[in-house]
Amino acid sequence: MQLAQKQVLAPRMIQSMEILQLPILALQERIEQEMEENPCLDQAEEETDEVVVDAPSEQENPDAPTEAERELVVGEDTNNEDDFERLVKMADELPDQYEERSRPSSGRIDEEGDRKHDAMANMVARPQSLLDYLHDQLGFFELDDAVRRMADRIIYNLDSNGYLKTPLEELIDPAQAQSEDGDRLREIAQEALAVVQKLDPPGVGARDLKECLLLQLTPGMVYYDELHTLISGHLEDLHNNRLPVIERRTGYSIELITTVWDEIRKLHPKPGAEFSETVVPNVTPDVFIEPEGNGYKVRLEDGELPALFISPYYRKLLQHQDTNDETREYIKRKINSAQWLIESIEQRRSTLTRVSQAIVDHQVEFLNRGPESIEPLKMQQIADRVGVHVTTVSRAVDDKWIQTPRGIFPLKRFFVGGTTSADGEEVAWDAVRLKLQEVVDNEDKQKPFSDDDLVTQLATHGITVARRTITKYRKSMNISSSRQRRDWSKKADGKPKPAGD
Repeated sequence: MQLAQKQVLAPRMIQSMEILQLPILALQERIEQEMEENPCLDQAEEETDEVVVDAPSEQENPDAPTEAERELVVGEDTNNEDDFERLVKMADELPDQYEERSRPSSGRIDEEGDRKHDAMANMVARPQSLLDYLHDQLGFFELDDAVRRMADRIIYNLDSNGYLKTPLEELIDPAQAQSEDGDRLREIAQEALAVVQKLDPPGVGARDLKECLLLQLTPGMVYYDELHTLISGHLEDLHNNRLPVIERRTGYSIELITTVWDEIRKLHPKPGAEFSETVVPNVTPDVFIEPEGNGYKVRLEDGELPALFISPYYRKLLQHQDTNDETREYIKRKINSAQWLIESIEQRRSTLTRVSQAIVDHQVEFLNRGPESIEPLKMQQIADRVGVHVTTVSRAVDDKWIQTPRGIFPLKRFFVGGTTSADGEEVAWDAVRLKLQEVVDNEDKQKPFSDDDLVTQLATHGITVARRTITKYRKSMNISSSRQRRDWSKKADGKPKPAGD
């Protein structure tokens, strides 16, 4: 036995945190699920603008029954057993007309077939995959069965970019590779690979980037010999912008190398990537911003959420004296669950509104001027301003999007770190990145700035950062090194550089 104090989250608290973390679409699904499982939960019906025409009253209807006929129908002494017997006999005599299960006519069958055909015609067709495209082309070649089977195996082992990453030796059965026919099987594999590499798109079936680019070259192309030379032996030099090295080894001028390099960029390094289906998920903003005076006011987009309430029928059933204890206990649990859900949704609305408004109030300059004016912001600052725990802020902004005059952003986008400028003001890291990109774009490409030079340049703009920070940001922003950014096509004075200089 042990006596101890500890904090335990109640189920109601856990549900509230889960609801707060859900984005708007996930919350709609959660509500639909709860309404299917909880009969005590009901929603208000949407108001419609349809004009309802009042039905004519019974006095205006000439076919309406009289009072005597109505009393005869609803009277206690009314006995309709004879009518039932008569209906049963009619059903026996005319089974086709009174059969409970209707038989569709030929016209109805045709109509259903047309509807199914239209539905299938309107379905989105599955895009053709790279494997299907290559297999279709393979059917036009007259190949031996062994070569065709190996070609099929090679196509099946291609990756999404069209490369054959599996060694050709591993595609051969190990038991057969060690037999007397091993050499013949290797020849078949090489022949099958050559067939696959002739298929469209050009470059498919390559085992590395060099082979992929070479497969895309055809005799008669402009700069064919130069393209073959640079791809075969100088891809690494091109990647590192070592154009003078290529100039010395090939005898080509810098201008020619630059021109050929532009032609290489027109080739496709990933020939199979065009068959990859890219799915971009739709983004539904949870929060909208509306201008108000000199600032902005947030508005939640929860109009699609149904107005929930507790069913009055089950409330009365709970209070009814004839309800047994088991039913009463079941209804009580369901009503409590529904009440918790309604309160959790309302709590989510209140918390998300306050947190979003605090974020917008802090980032007014970002909304007015653009990303370069974003202010450093931490979640703890918003938590202190709103009066909640920092984990509540984290859950409130998780997977939420906000519609601003400058586009749609995730709410987490407004939380950024920063550094201190020379005058003591805080500068967000995003502003540092933007300034770094601006300095690199405006540099002299004949003498590009090194990382140390970039530190000095940012210091002239009042931003003090370390060299390792510049290196980290430059790599994350895909900015090449100073050697790779250098333009070798001209001298520093703007005159063409002679070959061999």
